[in-house]
Amino acid sequence: MSEAAAREQSQVPAAPKRRGRPPRKNKVGRVLLASAVVLALATGLGVVYLYRHLSGNLDVVDVTGQLGSDRPEKESVAGPKEPLNVLVMGSDDRDAAGNNIDNQELGSTDRSDTTILMHLSADRKRAYGVSIPRDSLVDRPTCRTEDGEAIPGGTDVMWNEAFALGGPACTIRQFEKSTGVFVDHYVVIDFAGFEGMVNAIDGVPVCIPEDISDPEHGINIPAGTREVEGREALNYVRARYTLGDGSDISRIKRQQAFIAAMANKVISAGTLARADRLVGFLDAATKSLQVDPGLDNVIKIAKMGVGFQGIGLENIQFVTVPFEYDQRPEFSGRVSWLPQQSKELWAKIAADEPLTRRLTSDAISAAKPTGSQGKKKNGSSPKPAVSPQEAEEAEANGLCA
Repeated sequence: MSEAAAREQSQVPAAPKRRGRPPRKNKVGRVLLASAVVLALATGLGVVYLYRHLSGNLDVVDVTGQLGSDRPEKESVAGPKEPLNVLVMGSDDRDAAGNNIDNQELGSTDRSDTTILMHLSADRKRAYGVSIPRDSLVDRPTCRTEDGEAIPGGTDVMWNEAFALGGPACTIRQFEKSTGVFVDHYVVIDFAGFEGMVNAIDGVPVCIPEDISDPEHGINIPAGTREVEGREALNYVRARYTLGDGSDISRIKRQQAFIAAMANKVISAGTLARADRLVGFLDAATKSLQVDPGLDNVIKIAKMGVGFQGIGLENIQFVTVPFEYDQRPEFSGRVSWLPQQSKELWAKIAADEPLTRRLTSDAISAAKPTGSQGKKKNGSSPKPAVSPQEAEEAEANGLCA
């Protein structure tokens, strides 16, 4: 080969090298990273939405200005946290959506036939629900409306008149004056809220010893043992005049057993493990609640609720303030608190001390609302929640076995 030919051949460009594909792992990594970011944003936005939605459901009303400056002092107690006293009032307001359950006249004065003080101990080892009969005769102190107008007090008046006259503020003031116990928070729940919470946990098992028929209040429930939901559950805890001895005390025991069974079902493992049930329960619970500013969002409510998780169900107990039927003819059917026993009860609550056996002799616990919730060790079905008086009748009728 000539020198010229060799030089020409050396100038021919070499064939281009074949480029390799970018490593697949880099593309997969980018996709995973992008997906993670999107998922995190979606989850975060979902949490923000739920927080705002659930908190927005709450009706927050500050009644502090209506309670006066002569409130009882809250006692200092030892414990990792402070004890909490939450006054729960059930409203029979018919005006709100879903509340006119028996075609009552709209626009009438609201009443509260259910008043329960929920006490959570500082060591988070005990919780008590203390029911106050609506027929209790008490001395009502002067209280004030939202506009500052004075509402005169009264002597030997029914407990639930306070709510009808001045709403939760008047009831809180009456409670604190009657008991010497400081109220940290208050909650008012209406009919629709109660129904929604029961539905969110798929009902509560009850035993109904005999047919309940009260046409005047739109209540008609056949006898039997089953899970009750919605309107039937509400009617069951409202029933009074055609069930048992027709007294408010009998209804209180039925309500305590029902609430204890609800607490059992909510707290028991797995009941609210599903996100849809949890959100549904919170949505129902917050949608119909009036609360004070200290409970103005779901985080604050959740923190309070967490306090119940470490308490054994047997240590969540429901009692009624000690009472006797008034013997004066003009107060037939009304009840008066037993001075010594009720004073002891409220002193124990104020000092955050365990209640004595005498005070809890007829208590209903969340572990056994007259019948254990959940499966027994032998796998048999449990007895449903039922008040002690109705349990005796149920046994006689062969129900709740």
